[in-house]
Amino acid sequence: MMPVLILKNIKTEGPGTIEDFLKAEGISYSVIELETAEIPDAERFDNLVMMGGPMSVNESDIYPYITKEEELVREFIAKGKRVLGICLGAQIIAKALGAKVYKGPGPETGWLDIELTEAGIRDCRMKKLAIHPKAGDFWKRFKVFHWHGETFDMPEGAARLAKSDLYQNQAFRYGDNAYAFQFHIEVKKAMVYDWLKDEPIDQKKLLDETEKLYEVYHGRAMNFYKAFFAKS
Repeated sequence: MMPVLILKNIKTEGPGTIEDFLKAEGISYSVIELETAEIPDAERFDNLVMMGGPMSVNESDIYPYITKEEELVREFIAKGKRVLGICLGAQIIAKALGAKVYKGPGPETGWLDIELTEAGIRDCRMKKLAIHPKAGDFWKRFKVFHWHGETFDMPEGAARLAKSDLYQNQAFRYGDNAYAFQFHIEVKKAMVYDWLKDEPIDQKKLLDETEKLYEVYHGRAMNFYKAFFAKS
């Protein structure tokens, strides 16, 4: 497998458990800090992963590297390479494919349910996320970690894979190999705690939920990565 290109839109939102998985599997990768570094030659990579960030995808005048990410999405998809977008990364995929990205109905923060659509239930990689890593049973509805305030329309030709009570478009697949997740599959406990520390929210509730839910969530994420990064 050729290396994985991981693009960070802001220093505080790194690849988390994605990087842990790649290290454990011996898969080579490069992490690029877009605030300070240039994107290397994309021909060297067959997987593109784009992380989150507090900025809007519509602020490419302030963050010009967002436009480059959109170009890379189209390039990788056209060549049949794998693409994974998390939160802002998902919104970049949506915009690159011609969909609108805009302010959502309200902030969606913390451990909240998503529910798989019929397309999500049929999707072989989403199934890995939905199967309980210990019990082995399939969950159509389960909790994931959210931290976002914008949403997107579904790109033409995309398969909507998941929804939540507040945001109807939580995940989609485009073609066979491009996945967009509005939620944060990649979080580690330390990341959650760091993001929470300055927020005017019920921190005790979120910290208690993190302690209760994280182990299973970590297992779900690892199972998805195994399916997504599997050798062709």
